[in-house]
Amino acid sequence: MTTTAGSPLLITFGLYLALMIGIGFYAWRKTNNFDDYILGGRSLGGFVTAMSAGASDMSGWLLMGLPGAIYLTGLSEAWIAVGLVIGAWCNWKFVAAPLRLYTERTDDALTLPDFFTSRFEQGGKMLRVISAMVILVFFAIYAASGIVAGARLFESTFGIPYAQAMWLGAAATIVYTFIGGFLAVSWTDTVQATLMIFALILTPVFVLLAVGGPTEAMAVTRAQSPSTLEWVQSGGAVAVISALAWGLGYFGQPHILARFMAADSVATIAPARRIGMTWMIVCLVGAVLVGLFGVPYFLANPSLAGPVTDNPERIFIELSRLLFNPWIAGILLSAILAAIMSTLSCQLLVCSSALTEDFYRGFIRPSAGQNELVWFGRAAVLVVALIAIFMARDPDSKVLGLVSYAWAGFGAAFGPVILFSLYWRRMNWIGALAGMLVGALTVILWKSYSGSELYEMVPGVIAACVAIVLGSLIGPPPTPRMLAAHDSVRASIRASVGASVGAGTRPRASIRASSH
Repeated sequence: MTTTAGSPLLITFGLYLALMIGIGFYAWRKTNNFDDYILGGRSLGGFVTAMSAGASDMSGWLLMGLPGAIYLTGLSEAWIAVGLVIGAWCNWKFVAAPLRLYTERTDDALTLPDFFTSRFEQGGKMLRVISAMVILVFFAIYAASGIVAGARLFESTFGIPYAQAMWLGAAATIVYTFIGGFLAVSWTDTVQATLMIFALILTPVFVLLAVGGPTEAMAVTRAQSPSTLEWVQSGGAVAVISALAWGLGYFGQPHILARFMAADSVATIAPARRIGMTWMIVCLVGAVLVGLFGVPYFLANPSLAGPVTDNPERIFIELSRLLFNPWIAGILLSAILAAIMSTLSCQLLVCSSALTEDFYRGFIRPSAGQNELVWFGRAAVLVVALIAIFMARDPDSKVLGLVSYAWAGFGAAFGPVILFSLYWRRMNWIGALAGMLVGALTVILWKSYSGSELYEMVPGVIAACVAIVLGSLIGPPPTPRMLAAHDSVRASIRASVGASVGAGTRPRASIRASSH
Protein backbone atom coordinates (compact mmCIF):
# COMPACT_ATOMS: atom_id res chain seq x y z
CA MET A 1 0.00 0.00 0.00
CA THR A 2 1.29 3.45 -0.87
CA THR A 3 0.17 6.77 0.44
CA THR A 4 0.64 10.43 -0.35
CA ALA A 5 1.19 13.36 1.95
CA GLY A 6 -2.48 14.27 1.62
CA SER A 7 -3.90 10.83 2.39
CA PRO A 8 -6.33 10.44 5.31
CA LEU A 9 -4.12 7.86 6.96
CA LEU A 10 -1.07 10.09 6.91
CA ILE A 11 -3.02 13.11 8.14
CA THR A 12 -4.62 11.12 10.97
CA PHE A 13 -1.28 9.72 12.09
CA GLY A 14 0.31 13.16 11.87
CA LEU A 15 -2.37 14.80 14.01
CA TYR A 16 -2.16 12.04 16.60
CA LEU A 17 1.62 12.27 16.87
CA ALA A 18 1.46 16.07 17.06
CA LEU A 19 -1.00 15.79 19.98
CA MET A 20 1.28 13.42 21.88
CA ILE A 21 4.31 15.66 21.40
CA GLY A 22 2.23 18.69 22.42
CA ILE A 23 1.31 16.94 25.69
CA GLY A 24 5.02 16.29 26.19
CA PHE A 25 5.83 19.98 25.91
CA TYR A 26 3.01 20.86 28.32
CA ALA A 27 4.35 18.32 30.82
CA TRP A 28 7.81 19.90 30.47
CA ARG A 29 6.38 23.07 32.04
CA LYS A 30 5.02 21.06 34.99
CA THR A 31 8.30 19.19 35.60
CA ASN A 32 10.26 21.09 38.23
CA ASN A 33 12.64 18.45 39.59
CA PHE A 34 13.78 14.84 39.24
CA ASP A 35 10.94 13.55 41.41
CA ASP A 36 8.48 15.08 38.95
CA TYR A 37 10.35 13.64 35.97
CA ILE A 38 10.45 10.08 37.36
CA LEU A 39 7.22 9.77 39.41
CA GLY A 40 5.17 12.89 38.74
CA GLY A 41 5.48 14.05 42.36
CA ARG A 42 2.99 11.33 43.41
CA SER A 43 0.14 13.46 42.07
CA LEU A 44 -1.94 11.11 39.87
CA GLY A 45 -5.67 10.98 40.54
CA GLY A 46 -7.79 7.86 40.28
CA PHE A 47 -8.80 8.12 36.61
CA VAL A 48 -5.30 8.89 35.32
CA THR A 49 -3.80 6.20 37.58
CA ALA A 50 -6.21 3.60 36.19
CA MET A 51 -5.92 4.53 32.52
CA SER A 52 -2.17 4.99 32.68
CA ALA A 53 -1.66 1.63 34.40
CA GLY A 54 -3.84 -0.06 31.80
CA ALA A 55 -2.26 1.58 28.77
CA SER A 56 1.28 0.99 30.02
CA ASP A 57 0.37 -2.67 30.58
CA MET A 58 -1.29 -3.37 27.21
CA SER A 59 1.43 -2.82 24.65
CA GLY A 60 1.32 -3.49 20.91
CA TRP A 61 0.65 -7.15 21.70
CA LEU A 62 -2.96 -6.23 22.61
CA LEU A 63 -3.83 -5.22 19.04
CA MET A 64 -1.25 -7.32 17.24
CA GLY A 65 0.11 -10.24 19.27
CA LEU A 66 -3.08 -11.45 20.98
CA PRO A 67 -5.46 -11.18 17.98
CA GLY A 68 -2.76 -12.82 15.86
CA ALA A 69 -2.41 -15.71 18.32
CA ILE A 70 -6.20 -16.23 18.42
CA TYR A 71 -6.39 -16.13 14.61
CA LEU A 72 -3.53 -18.60 14.21
CA THR A 73 -4.31 -21.05 17.03
CA GLY A 74 -7.84 -20.42 18.27
CA LEU A 75 -9.61 -19.88 21.58
CA SER A 76 -7.00 -21.88 23.46
CA GLU A 77 -4.88 -18.71 23.41
CA ALA A 78 -7.69 -16.81 25.17
CA TRP A 79 -6.57 -18.36 28.46
CA ILE A 80 -3.87 -15.68 28.39
CA ALA A 81 -6.58 -13.04 28.70
CA VAL A 82 -8.26 -14.92 31.56
CA GLY A 83 -4.97 -15.18 33.44
CA LEU A 84 -4.23 -11.50 32.88
CA VAL A 85 -7.60 -10.39 34.25
CA ILE A 86 -7.15 -12.46 37.42
CA GLY A 87 -3.57 -11.32 37.89
CA ALA A 88 -4.35 -7.64 37.30
CA TRP A 89 -7.23 -7.66 39.79
CA CYS A 90 -5.03 -9.30 42.44
CA ASN A 91 -2.31 -6.75 41.73
CA TRP A 92 -4.68 -3.84 42.27
CA LYS A 93 -6.25 -5.48 45.33
CA PHE A 94 -3.21 -6.77 47.21
CA VAL A 95 -0.20 -4.80 45.97
CA ALA A 96 -1.25 -1.29 44.95
CA ALA A 97 -2.11 0.25 48.34
CA PRO A 98 0.65 -1.43 50.43
CA LEU A 99 3.27 -0.52 47.83
CA ARG A 100 2.03 3.08 47.66
CA LEU A 101 2.43 3.43 51.43
CA TYR A 102 5.61 1.40 51.76
CA THR A 103 7.53 3.31 49.08
CA GLU A 104 6.65 6.61 50.72
CA ARG A 105 7.67 5.46 54.18
CA THR A 106 10.94 3.86 53.06
CA ASP A 107 12.75 7.15 52.36
CA ASP A 108 10.12 8.12 49.76
CA ALA A 109 11.48 5.59 47.26
CA LEU A 110 11.09 6.59 43.61
CA THR A 111 12.01 3.27 41.96
CA LEU A 112 11.77 -0.44 42.77
CA PRO A 113 15.56 -0.70 43.38
CA ASP A 114 15.22 2.34 45.64
CA PHE A 115 12.42 0.60 47.53
CA PHE A 116 14.35 -2.66 47.92
CA THR A 117 17.38 -0.74 49.20
CA SER A 118 15.42 1.07 51.89
CA ARG A 119 13.08 -1.79 52.72
CA PHE A 120 15.85 -4.27 53.57
CA GLU A 121 18.61 -1.91 54.85
CA GLN A 122 21.49 -4.41 54.97
CA GLY A 123 22.77 -5.44 51.56
CA GLY A 124 21.10 -2.36 50.10
CA LYS A 125 23.77 -1.59 47.51
CA MET A 126 23.80 -5.16 46.25
CA LEU A 127 20.00 -5.17 45.93
CA ARG A 128 20.08 -1.83 44.13
CA VAL A 129 22.62 -3.02 41.55
CA ILE A 130 21.03 -6.43 40.88
CA SER A 131 17.47 -5.13 40.64
CA ALA A 132 18.53 -2.25 38.37
CA MET A 133 20.38 -4.70 36.12
CA VAL A 134 17.30 -6.95 35.90
CA ILE A 135 15.25 -3.90 34.87
CA LEU A 136 17.71 -2.88 32.17
CA VAL A 137 18.10 -6.38 30.70
CA PHE A 138 14.44 -7.35 30.50
CA PHE A 139 13.17 -3.88 29.60
CA ALA A 140 15.62 -3.75 26.70
CA ILE A 141 13.87 -6.89 25.38
CA TYR A 142 10.42 -5.51 26.23
CA ALA A 143 11.14 -2.15 24.57
CA ALA A 144 12.41 -3.99 21.50
CA SER A 145 8.96 -5.61 21.18
CA GLY A 146 7.43 -2.14 21.02
CA ILE A 147 9.89 -1.05 18.35
CA VAL A 148 9.07 -4.18 16.31
CA ALA A 149 5.33 -3.54 16.62
CA GLY A 150 5.71 0.09 15.60
CA ALA A 151 7.92 -0.80 12.66
CA ARG A 152 5.45 -3.40 11.46
CA LEU A 153 2.62 -0.88 11.68
CA PHE A 154 4.43 1.74 9.59
CA GLU A 155 5.72 -0.91 7.20
CA SER A 156 2.23 -2.34 6.60
CA THR A 157 0.40 0.97 6.48
CA PHE A 158 2.74 3.15 4.46
CA GLY A 159 4.91 0.65 2.60
CA ILE A 160 8.06 1.89 4.33
CA PRO A 161 11.06 -0.49 4.55
CA TYR A 162 11.39 -2.10 7.95
CA ALA A 163 14.71 -0.41 8.79
CA GLN A 164 13.24 3.07 8.28
CA ALA A 165 9.93 2.13 9.90
CA MET A 166 11.74 1.29 13.16
CA TRP A 167 12.97 4.86 13.52
CA LEU A 168 9.65 6.43 12.54
CA GLY A 169 7.72 4.24 14.95
CA ALA A 170 9.98 5.11 17.88
CA ALA A 171 10.67 8.79 17.19
CA ALA A 172 7.55 10.43 18.65
CA THR A 173 7.61 8.25 21.78
CA ILE A 174 11.24 9.13 22.41
CA VAL A 175 10.50 12.83 21.95
CA TYR A 176 7.64 13.20 24.41
CA THR A 177 9.24 10.89 26.98
CA PHE A 178 12.51 12.80 26.70
CA ILE A 179 10.76 16.14 27.10
CA GLY A 180 7.99 15.59 29.62
CA GLY A 181 8.97 12.54 31.68
CA PHE A 182 6.44 10.79 33.91
CA LEU A 183 3.66 13.37 33.61
CA ALA A 184 3.85 13.31 29.81
CA VAL A 185 3.82 9.52 29.83
CA SER A 186 0.84 9.34 32.20
CA TRP A 187 -1.24 11.99 30.43
CA THR A 188 -0.57 10.55 26.98
CA ASP A 189 -1.40 7.10 28.37
CA THR A 190 -4.86 8.38 29.28
CA VAL A 191 -5.50 9.59 25.73
CA GLN A 192 -4.05 6.40 24.29
CA ALA A 193 -6.14 4.15 26.54
CA THR A 194 -9.29 5.92 25.34
CA LEU A 195 -8.29 5.39 21.72
CA MET A 196 -7.50 1.72 22.33
CA ILE A 197 -10.86 0.88 23.90
CA PHE A 198 -12.69 2.70 21.08
CA ALA A 199 -10.83 0.61 18.48
CA LEU A 200 -11.43 -2.68 20.29
CA ILE A 201 -15.16 -2.05 20.61
CA LEU A 202 -15.73 -0.85 17.05
CA THR A 203 -13.60 -3.32 15.06
CA PRO A 204 -15.10 -6.63 16.31
CA VAL A 205 -18.60 -5.29 15.67
CA PHE A 206 -17.82 -4.42 12.05
CA VAL A 207 -16.01 -7.71 11.42
CA LEU A 208 -19.02 -9.58 12.79
CA LEU A 209 -21.38 -7.61 10.54
CA ALA A 210 -19.15 -8.32 7.54
CA VAL A 211 -19.42 -12.09 8.06
CA GLY A 212 -23.19 -12.09 8.52
CA GLY A 213 -23.57 -12.13 12.29
CA PRO A 214 -22.48 -14.45 15.11
CA THR A 215 -24.44 -17.50 13.94
CA GLU A 216 -22.97 -17.40 10.45
CA ALA A 217 -19.47 -16.66 11.80
CA MET A 218 -19.54 -19.66 14.11
CA ALA A 219 -21.01 -21.92 11.42
CA VAL A 220 -18.26 -21.05 8.93
CA THR A 221 -15.56 -21.46 11.56
CA ARG A 222 -16.94 -24.76 12.84
CA ALA A 223 -17.19 -26.15 9.31
CA GLN A 224 -13.81 -25.07 7.96
CA SER A 225 -11.61 -24.52 11.01
CA PRO A 226 -13.14 -26.40 13.97
CA SER A 227 -9.96 -26.35 16.05
CA THR A 228 -10.31 -22.54 16.33
CA LEU A 229 -13.24 -23.01 18.73
CA GLU A 230 -11.49 -25.50 21.02
CA TRP A 231 -10.50 -24.12 24.43
CA VAL A 232 -8.03 -26.95 25.02
CA GLN A 233 -5.97 -28.16 22.09
CA SER A 234 -3.03 -30.52 21.66
CA GLY A 235 -0.97 -28.76 24.33
CA GLY A 236 -3.46 -29.94 26.96
CA ALA A 237 -3.21 -28.85 30.58
CA VAL A 238 0.37 -27.60 30.16
CA ALA A 239 -0.75 -25.08 27.53
CA VAL A 240 -3.66 -23.88 29.69
CA ILE A 241 -1.45 -23.50 32.78
CA SER A 242 1.16 -21.65 30.73
CA ALA A 243 -1.45 -19.23 29.39
CA LEU A 244 -3.02 -18.60 32.80
CA ALA A 245 0.46 -18.07 34.27
CA TRP A 246 0.69 -14.75 32.45
CA GLY A 247 -1.32 -13.35 35.35
CA LEU A 248 1.54 -14.09 37.76
CA GLY A 249 3.65 -11.54 35.95
CA TYR A 250 1.71 -8.51 37.14
CA PHE A 251 3.24 -8.47 40.61
CA GLY A 252 6.70 -7.77 39.19
CA GLN A 253 6.18 -5.30 36.32
CA PRO A 254 8.06 -2.07 37.19
CA HIS A 255 6.16 0.12 34.71
CA ILE A 256 2.80 -0.92 36.22
CA LEU A 257 3.97 -0.77 39.84
CA ALA A 258 5.25 2.75 39.20
CA ARG A 259 1.64 3.85 38.61
CA PHE A 260 0.67 2.58 42.05
CA MET A 261 3.62 4.39 43.60
CA ALA A 262 2.58 7.65 41.87
CA ALA A 263 -1.05 7.69 43.10
CA ASP A 264 -1.83 10.77 45.15
CA SER A 265 -3.21 8.71 48.06
CA VAL A 266 -4.30 5.25 49.12
CA ALA A 267 -7.91 6.43 48.78
CA THR A 268 -7.31 6.72 45.03
CA ILE A 269 -6.59 3.01 44.61
CA ALA A 270 -10.10 1.51 44.97
CA PRO A 271 -11.84 3.71 42.36
CA ALA A 272 -8.81 3.38 40.09
CA ARG A 273 -9.09 -0.41 40.35
CA ARG A 274 -12.72 -0.35 39.24
CA ILE A 275 -12.00 1.91 36.28
CA GLY A 276 -8.85 0.05 35.29
CA MET A 277 -10.36 -3.43 35.44
CA THR A 278 -13.42 -2.40 33.42
CA TRP A 279 -11.18 -0.91 30.74
CA MET A 280 -8.95 -3.97 30.70
CA ILE A 281 -11.75 -6.54 30.39
CA VAL A 282 -13.42 -4.66 27.53
CA CYS A 283 -10.09 -4.34 25.67
CA LEU A 284 -9.11 -7.98 26.11
CA VAL A 285 -12.53 -9.25 25.01
CA GLY A 286 -12.32 -6.99 21.96
CA ALA A 287 -8.84 -8.25 21.06
CA VAL A 288 -9.94 -11.89 21.35
CA LEU A 289 -12.99 -11.24 19.18
CA VAL A 290 -10.91 -9.52 16.48
CA GLY A 291 -8.82 -12.68 16.11
CA LEU A 292 -11.80 -15.03 16.42
CA PHE A 293 -14.08 -13.27 13.93
CA GLY A 294 -11.14 -12.69 11.60
CA VAL A 295 -11.06 -16.44 10.93
CA PRO A 296 -14.46 -16.66 9.16
CA TYR A 297 -13.87 -13.30 7.47
CA PHE A 298 -10.69 -14.45 5.73
CA LEU A 299 -12.10 -17.91 5.08
CA ALA A 300 -14.87 -16.16 3.15
CA ASN A 301 -12.39 -13.80 1.46
CA PRO A 302 -9.29 -15.91 0.75
CA SER A 303 -7.99 -13.47 -1.87
CA LEU A 304 -7.52 -10.88 0.88
CA ALA A 305 -5.82 -13.19 3.36
CA GLY A 306 -2.27 -13.04 1.98
CA PRO A 307 -0.77 -10.49 4.42
CA VAL A 308 -2.40 -12.20 7.43
CA THR A 309 -1.29 -15.65 6.29
CA ASP A 310 2.28 -14.35 6.04
CA ASN A 311 2.10 -12.74 9.50
CA PRO A 312 -1.01 -13.28 11.67
CA GLU A 313 0.00 -10.35 13.90
CA ARG A 314 -1.16 -8.03 11.09
CA ILE A 315 -4.80 -9.10 11.39
CA PHE A 316 -6.04 -5.95 13.13
CA ILE A 317 -4.18 -3.79 10.63
CA GLU A 318 -5.66 -5.59 7.64
CA LEU A 319 -9.20 -5.64 9.00
CA SER A 320 -9.05 -1.92 9.75
CA ARG A 321 -7.92 -1.14 6.21
CA LEU A 322 -10.47 -3.46 4.57
CA LEU A 323 -13.60 -2.63 6.57
CA PHE A 324 -13.44 1.12 7.17
CA ASN A 325 -13.04 4.27 5.13
CA PRO A 326 -9.52 5.74 5.27
CA TRP A 327 -10.34 8.33 7.94
CA ILE A 328 -11.80 5.80 10.38
CA ALA A 329 -9.03 3.35 9.50
CA GLY A 330 -6.51 6.04 10.36
CA ILE A 331 -8.04 6.44 13.81
CA LEU A 332 -8.12 2.68 14.39
CA LEU A 333 -4.54 2.20 13.27
CA SER A 334 -3.54 5.08 15.50
CA ALA A 335 -4.85 2.91 18.35
CA ILE A 336 -2.10 0.39 17.57
CA LEU A 337 0.42 3.20 17.69
CA ALA A 338 -1.15 4.32 20.97
CA ALA A 339 -0.74 0.86 22.49
CA ILE A 340 2.86 0.71 21.35
CA MET A 341 3.76 4.22 22.48
CA SER A 342 2.08 3.97 25.87
CA THR A 343 4.10 0.94 26.94
CA LEU A 344 7.35 1.89 25.21
CA SER A 345 7.36 5.29 26.88
CA CYS A 346 6.92 3.70 30.32
CA GLN A 347 9.72 1.24 29.63
CA LEU A 348 12.09 3.98 28.54
CA LEU A 349 11.27 6.02 31.62
CA VAL A 350 11.72 3.13 34.06
CA CYS A 351 15.09 2.28 32.49
CA SER A 352 16.04 5.94 32.69
CA SER A 353 15.11 6.05 36.37
CA ALA A 354 17.19 2.92 37.05
CA LEU A 355 20.24 4.41 35.35
CA THR A 356 19.80 7.82 36.97
CA GLU A 357 18.53 7.07 40.46
CA ASP A 358 20.08 3.68 41.08
CA PHE A 359 23.44 4.01 39.33
CA TYR A 360 24.26 7.67 38.72
CA ARG A 361 22.94 9.18 41.97
CA GLY A 362 23.32 5.92 43.90
CA PHE A 363 27.02 5.40 43.16
CA ILE A 364 28.58 8.09 40.97
CA ARG A 365 27.10 11.46 41.94
CA PRO A 366 25.18 11.22 45.27
CA SER A 367 25.22 15.03 45.54
CA ALA A 368 23.91 15.69 42.02
CA GLY A 369 21.43 18.55 41.78
CA GLN A 370 17.88 18.24 40.51
CA ASN A 371 18.54 19.83 37.13
CA GLU A 372 21.56 17.58 36.55
CA LEU A 373 19.53 14.49 37.39
CA VAL A 374 16.70 15.45 35.04
CA TRP A 375 19.07 15.94 32.13
CA PHE A 376 20.95 12.74 32.89
CA GLY A 377 17.58 10.98 32.92
CA ARG A 378 16.74 12.44 29.52
CA ALA A 379 20.08 11.28 28.12
CA ALA A 380 19.38 7.81 29.53
CA VAL A 381 16.07 7.71 27.63
CA LEU A 382 17.97 8.21 24.38
CA VAL A 383 20.57 5.56 25.20
CA VAL A 384 18.00 2.91 26.12
CA ALA A 385 15.94 3.72 23.02
CA LEU A 386 18.97 3.21 20.76
CA ILE A 387 19.71 -0.15 22.41
CA ALA A 388 16.09 -1.26 21.91
CA ILE A 389 16.16 -0.20 18.26
CA PHE A 390 19.35 -2.21 17.76
CA MET A 391 17.74 -5.29 19.33
CA ALA A 392 14.63 -4.88 17.13
CA ARG A 393 16.57 -4.82 13.86
CA ASP A 394 15.43 -8.37 12.89
CA PRO A 395 12.24 -7.93 10.82
CA ASP A 396 11.20 -11.53 11.61
CA SER A 397 10.93 -10.85 15.37
CA LYS A 398 7.54 -11.73 16.85
CA VAL A 399 5.93 -9.18 19.17
CA LEU A 400 4.22 -11.73 21.43
CA GLY A 401 7.39 -13.81 21.79
CA LEU A 402 9.48 -10.84 22.92
CA VAL A 403 6.78 -9.65 25.33
CA SER A 404 6.29 -13.10 26.87
CA TYR A 405 10.02 -13.46 27.62
CA ALA A 406 10.35 -10.03 29.24
CA TRP A 407 7.03 -10.45 31.10
CA ALA A 408 8.24 -13.74 32.58
CA GLY A 409 11.59 -12.24 33.51
CA PHE A 410 10.03 -9.43 35.53
CA GLY A 411 7.30 -11.62 36.96
CA ALA A 412 9.75 -14.19 38.33
CA ALA A 413 12.53 -11.81 39.39
CA PHE A 414 10.40 -9.15 41.11
CA GLY A 415 6.89 -10.54 41.65
CA PRO A 416 7.62 -12.91 44.55
CA VAL A 417 10.02 -10.38 46.10
CA ILE A 418 7.35 -7.67 46.03
CA LEU A 419 4.66 -9.91 47.54
CA PHE A 420 6.86 -11.29 50.29
CA SER A 421 8.27 -7.86 51.10
CA LEU A 422 4.77 -6.44 51.57
CA TYR A 423 3.33 -9.33 53.59
CA TRP A 424 6.09 -11.28 55.38
CA ARG A 425 7.80 -9.63 58.37
CA ARG A 426 10.64 -12.17 58.48
CA MET A 427 11.93 -11.47 54.98
CA ASN A 428 15.47 -10.05 54.81
CA TRP A 429 17.88 -8.83 52.16
CA ILE A 430 19.38 -12.28 51.56
CA GLY A 431 15.95 -13.65 50.74
CA ALA A 432 15.24 -10.70 48.43
CA LEU A 433 18.55 -11.09 46.61
CA ALA A 434 18.14 -14.85 46.28
CA GLY A 435 14.60 -14.44 44.94
CA MET A 436 15.67 -11.94 42.27
CA LEU A 437 18.65 -13.93 41.07
CA VAL A 438 17.01 -17.35 41.14
CA GLY A 439 13.81 -16.06 39.50
CA ALA A 440 15.61 -14.27 36.66
CA LEU A 441 18.12 -17.07 36.04
CA THR A 442 15.43 -19.75 36.07
CA VAL A 443 13.50 -17.90 33.36
CA ILE A 444 16.60 -17.50 31.20
CA LEU A 445 17.78 -21.10 31.61
CA TRP A 446 14.30 -22.61 31.20
CA LYS A 447 13.69 -20.59 28.05
CA SER A 448 17.09 -21.46 26.60
CA TYR A 449 17.58 -25.10 27.52
CA SER A 450 14.51 -26.87 28.91
CA GLY A 451 12.74 -27.69 25.65
CA SER A 452 9.50 -27.79 27.66
CA GLU A 453 6.24 -26.21 26.49
CA LEU A 454 5.60 -24.95 30.03
CA TYR A 455 5.82 -21.16 30.18
CA GLU A 456 9.06 -20.15 31.91
CA MET A 457 7.08 -17.92 34.28
CA VAL A 458 5.85 -20.97 36.21
CA PRO A 459 9.19 -22.54 37.22
CA GLY A 460 10.66 -19.05 37.63
CA VAL A 461 8.07 -17.95 40.20
CA ILE A 462 8.18 -21.25 42.09
CA ALA A 463 11.98 -21.22 42.28
CA ALA A 464 12.03 -17.57 43.40
CA CYS A 465 9.52 -18.23 46.22
CA VAL A 466 11.59 -21.15 47.52
CA ALA A 467 14.77 -19.05 47.35
CA ILE A 468 13.14 -16.17 49.25
CA VAL A 469 11.95 -18.39 52.09
CA LEU A 470 15.25 -20.27 52.43
CA GLY A 471 17.37 -17.14 52.14
CA SER A 472 15.32 -15.25 54.72
CA LEU A 473 15.37 -18.11 57.21
CA ILE A 474 19.11 -18.66 56.82
CA GLY A 475 19.98 -14.96 56.97
CA PRO A 476 19.80 -12.54 59.92
CA PRO A 477 16.41 -11.45 61.29
CA PRO A 478 15.01 -8.07 60.23
CA THR A 479 16.11 -5.04 62.21
CA PRO A 480 13.71 -3.28 64.60
CA ARG A 481 13.38 -0.41 62.11
CA MET A 482 12.37 -2.80 59.31
CA LEU A 483 9.79 -4.47 61.56
CA ALA A 484 8.39 -1.12 62.69
CA ALA A 485 8.00 0.09 59.10
CA HIS A 486 6.32 -3.15 58.07
CA ASP A 487 3.89 -3.10 60.99
CA SER A 488 3.10 0.57 60.36
CA VAL A 489 2.17 -0.08 56.74
CA ARG A 490 0.07 -3.11 57.60
CA ALA A 491 -1.77 -1.15 60.30
CA SER A 492 -2.45 1.70 57.87
CA ILE A 493 -3.84 -0.69 55.28
CA ARG A 494 -6.15 -2.30 57.83
CA ALA A 495 -7.32 1.12 58.96
CA SER A 496 -8.04 2.17 55.39
CA VAL A 497 -10.47 -0.68 54.69
CA GLY A 498 -13.89 0.83 54.26
CA ALA A 499 -12.64 4.35 54.91
CA SER A 500 -11.21 7.20 52.91
CA VAL A 501 -7.63 7.57 54.02
CA GLY A 502 -5.57 10.63 53.28
CA ALA A 503 -2.22 8.87 53.39
CA GLY A 504 0.34 10.24 51.01
CA THR A 505 -1.05 13.77 50.80
CA ARG A 506 1.91 15.50 52.37
CA PRO A 507 3.68 18.16 50.26
CA ARG A 508 5.39 16.74 47.22
CA ALA A 509 8.98 15.54 47.60
CA SER A 510 9.25 16.83 51.19
CA ILE A 511 10.53 13.51 52.55
CA ARG A 512 12.68 12.96 49.49
CA ALA A 513 14.42 16.30 49.79
CA SER A 514 15.50 15.57 53.34
CA SER A 515 16.66 12.01 52.67
CA HIS A 516 19.46 12.88 50.33
